[in-house]
Amino acid sequence: MNGSRRNWYDDEAGPMVRLYAMTRGRAQPQRGFLDIIALVIANTLPEQDITLTPEQAGILDLSRNRPISVAEIAARSDLPLSVVRILLNDLLDAGHLRIDRPTPPRELPSEAVLREVINGLRAL
Repeated sequence: MNGSRRNWYDDEAGPMVRLYAMTRGRAQPQRGFLDIIALVIANTLPEQDITLTPEQAGILDLSRNRPISVAEIAARSDLPLSVVRILLNDLLDAGHLRIDRPTPPRELPSEAVLREVINGLRAL
């Protein structure tokens, strides 16, 4: 079997790490669910913690200069969204970043309230 065994990747692909190794076997974040439109902002620089994995350092680098959404981090890091959510929760637990979550729709003002505000402004 050794002679007939083929690799599905080539030498140019570089080292391959299984996704479950990046998340230490976890399939879901231990904290709450992160919405894909939540904004991530780095509190620390990747160079400040030598224990970070390359993926975690990459996430901090992406979110260092400006807030970036969870979905955009997944797209730019070329990692599955589920893995990004787990890594983000790990970074959040370690104090490396903060997350600004969107306001839930049930907490937004109703259409009637907004219309009253508009009518009140027009009356001024």
